[in-house]
Parts: sequence; C-alpha cells; structure tokens
Amino acid sequence: MNIRVFRTPSDAGIYAASMLERVITSLERPVIGLATGETVIPVYDALVNFVRCGLNVSHVTTINLDEYVGLAPDHPQSYHQFMNEHLFSRIGIRMQSTHLPNGVAPDLAAECERYNEVIRNHPIDMQVLGIGVNGHIGFNEPSHALITGTHVVNLTPETIAMNARFFSRKEDVPRQAITMGIQSILQAKQIMLLAFGEHKADIIYRALKDGIRTDVPASILQLHKDVTVILDRQSAARLGL
Repeated sequence: MNIRVFRTPSDAGIYAASMLERVITSLERPVIGLATGETVIPVYDALVNFVRCGLNVSHVTTINLDEYVGLAPDHPQSYHQFMNEHLFSRIGIRMQSTHLPNGVAPDLAAECERYNEVIRNHPIDMQVLGIGVNGHIGFNEPSHALITGTHVVNLTPETIAMNARFFSRKEDVPRQAITMGIQSILQAKQIMLLAFGEHKADIIYRALKDGIRTDVPASILQLHKDVTVILDRQSAARLGL
C-alpha cells in the first residue's frame, strides 16, 4: 500500500482529486467508483475546481458503492441527493452515465443483480473508498463472512448511531442498505482509501497493520495490488510514520 499523510483534509482532497484527474485524462472511457459521506467532500470539492479549470468529464462513467433501502432518490438524505449536491450537478456530468442502487426497488434481489450487471459491464478503473469506524467499506459491515456481490445488508447499531447525525431523529435512519460487495471493490484496477480525523486513527491502524479479518472488512484491501491510503495527521496517528 502507498500511504500518504497530509496536514489537512483539504490538502488530501486535492491530492485525491489529482489521482482521479490522471485516470480521467488517460483513458478513453474511464469508470470511477464513488463513495459518499463527509470524508469524500474535500475530494469532490477539489474535483469540481479542476472541472472549472478545464477538466473534461463528459466521457466519464461513475458507479456508486451503495444506497439506503427505503429512501427514494429525491429524499434529502439519500445518496442520490448527496451525489447530486456535492458532485454531479456541479460538474455537468451526463446523468445517464451515473449509476447508484435503487433503494426503493420493489424487488431488492433483482435490483442487486441489476447492479452486479452494471458493474460487470463497466469495470472500475479507480475506486474511491471511505472507512467506517467499525471498518466497513461501502456498507460491507463486520461479519463472520464477507459477501462478494451486491447485496442488502442490515446496518449495525454502530453504523446507525454514526449516521443518526444526518437525520432529524435516530429512528429515521434506515436499518438496511444496498451495497456493492467486497469482490466488486477488489476488482477495481486502483483503489484509494480516505480517512480523516482522530476518531479514525484506531480503525486505520487495525485495517492496515492488524492482519486480514472479516470483523474489519477494510483489512481485505491488503490483498489488492494498487491501493493508495490518503490520511490526515490525526487519522495516521497510530501508524508511527
């Protein structure tokens, strides 16, 4: 793994966006795997600035990791809305080139298979990942086994508690999500994993330095041949760098 430590999340976001720019400008039809959450906002802000300075994204296809079950695309806390607010509407990407799971599909099993087909038809060149405080990537939660393909997952109490700050009441946080599976993530040609803040220091240490374990799903990234870990000083505190 390549580990890069920056003074601030903003500095880290510029570096991460520059990695995305290299992929976007070097390939005829680049496919970028995208994540949601506070961690990736500095990356998307920097990428928006690159587009304003002339970066062309008209040929880019994006595939998001996950979506809450039960939230329609126009729900304020859906990941469709997050992506539109923080990236898609700001860079003029063709919406038909963006892909997210449908959290209100009438047949969730069929929706998972549909999304697997999207991923099969669009091999991911660069996957952007955050990491949960319990080690999840996407919504692949700690478990005795890790599921390979797109699936519906029951969110852990820890994840629900962490996400409650985005909702009016904890009771409003969805209990399930559709998530890209571990195998799909590992099949990306390149991966970047981002983490910022003191509260991520322990899980970053466990994910990178404490062996490969299903109760820390992000640790599976140790098996990938091209991972760049992008941290700030606080999240890197336990690594002894």
